[in-house]
Amino acid sequence: MFSFIVIIVLSYLLGSIPTSIWVGKIFKRVDIRDHGSGNAGATNTFRILGWKAGTVVTLIDLAKGFTAAYYISQIGYHIGDVPVSIAMWETDVFMRLIAGAAAVGGHMYPLYARFKGGKGVITAAGMLYGIEPISITLAIIVFLTILFTSRYVSLGSIFSCFSYPLFLLMLRYGFDQPIDGSLIVISAVVAATIIIKHHTNIRRLLEGTENRIQSFKPAKGRLNRE
Repeated sequence: MFSFIVIIVLSYLLGSIPTSIWVGKIFKRVDIRDHGSGNAGATNTFRILGWKAGTVVTLIDLAKGFTAAYYISQIGYHIGDVPVSIAMWETDVFMRLIAGAAAVGGHMYPLYARFKGGKGVITAAGMLYGIEPISITLAIIVFLTILFTSRYVSLGSIFSCFSYPLFLLMLRYGFDQPIDGSLIVISAVVAATIIIKHHTNIRRLLEGTENRIQSFKPAKGRLNRE
């Protein structure tokens, strides 16, 4: 139980690192939440600060989820206090999911930024790459397909989150892949949470006022053009 608590706390604190906020303040002395959509995530960073800052934020946010799921989740094995998972779920997969989900929660509600963070999509992708890469790769293909056809980042994010648990079910029951039940259940909860976090984007999509990507050329950033 002790290691279970330690894993959750450390993963949450790691996820709480407000990458886009710190990058904005360090390089441009601005709070990214005061510009664009007001979201403390990679998309708004690309839009406001340009591709270099956006790439840095993306890579760090990916690393937060991956590090939590792949490394922090293993603490119990090193200190000799391995938590027991639920029912027939595999302990290792379950703990990777718990650690990754805590990191995603930290990204969405960061302790270091008054609990106002990003949508959690990229951190969740990093988490899932640390657990099962095939399904998340398929979900990213969905994201890119919708992004390049619609030019809506939010729409691609929503559909990729929705499709991810479906890909897991397909792999498990259609291709007999050893997908643990915990991965299906917890990833579905995380996906639903991320979709709910996009509620303002969904409203703007329905109203036709959502921001579209105007060009796929490397973004210079609005502040860099001022």
